[in-house]
Amino acid sequence: MPPLEEQTAIATLLSDMDAELTALEARRAKTRALKQGMMQALLTGRTRLV
Repeated sequence: MPPLEEQTAIATLLSDMDAELTALEARRAKTRALKQGMMQALLTGRTRLV
């Protein structure tokens, strides 16, 4: 087993990585929702490409 200091550093790093992954997943979900909304607007004719 690594020393307590090293265990704490590893735990902190893994926690930071988990937070980053959560933020990226939220950003991806937001981007997908935006894309879906844009596609819906284009397909219903509310928005026209000129």
